[in-house]
Amino acid sequence: MNRQELREHIFDKKSFLCVGLDTDTKKIPPHLLGTEEPIFEFNKSIIDATAPFCVAYKPNLAFYEAAGLKGMAAFEKTVAYLKDNYPRHFIIADAKRGDIGNTSAMYARTFFDEYGVDALTVAPYMGEDSVTPFLEYSGKWVILLALTSNKGSLDFQLTTDGNGERLFEKVLKKSQEWGTADNMMYVVGATRGRMFEDIRKVAPDHFLLVPGVGAQGGSLQEVCKYGMNKDCGLIVNSSRGIIYASSGEDFATVAAEKASDLQREMAAELAQL
Repeated sequence: MNRQELREHIFDKKSFLCVGLDTDTKKIPPHLLGTEEPIFEFNKSIIDATAPFCVAYKPNLAFYEAAGLKGMAAFEKTVAYLKDNYPRHFIIADAKRGDIGNTSAMYARTFFDEYGVDALTVAPYMGEDSVTPFLEYSGKWVILLALTSNKGSLDFQLTTDGNGERLFEKVLKKSQEWGTADNMMYVVGATRGRMFEDIRKVAPDHFLLVPGVGAQGGSLQEVCKYGMNKDCGLIVNSSRGIIYASSGEDFATVAAEKASDLQREMAAELAQL
């Protein structure tokens, strides 16, 4: 999926919502545990219920790896189901990979060739040769960690050099020598508020993947006020606030209601562009 296709889908759907598929067998409705493939059955129900309201899905690999071979089989089946039934939806593998060049090349082959996802989250802190193997795939996207919302981000990301430049700003500037706004996005936590202004000074045109709206307390309106650009430029993720909104047999219906609520808010923000 290229940038123009993603933009068109956002404006057609009047949504820039990404549903995070952080599927934990300890949290899914108990009645699914007796099925042959509980992770996939949960994902399929969530996808079918929320697809009208979102433009992307983001399976978090940790939740699938934790279930061993069955979990990875469910991940693969989930990606295949999306590609077969909802081909316009953007698929992000949230794996946060990144290593020396030949290892990154294998990670890239895994997710882009083997699984066929559209995008992969990547940790940039080993530098250029750890990122560029992912950028060699035409039509695929690298989503670099830039400014996250967790408490520990203060340990490194906001530290400054002798010129007062913060580390996340250095990552944004340097990485634009490797990729472009057509194949690279950045992760910026929704709780960062007005710091989106600082992000946009350095990366005005790139799409931003924004986790943290909903259960983590990020404000959609604040993200849009300071982070939206003329192309929207945002993919806002909600995971727990949608997929675990109910633990009963109505879980998919309630998930659809939560996704619909966010979509309406997003439509109002897009109407202001």
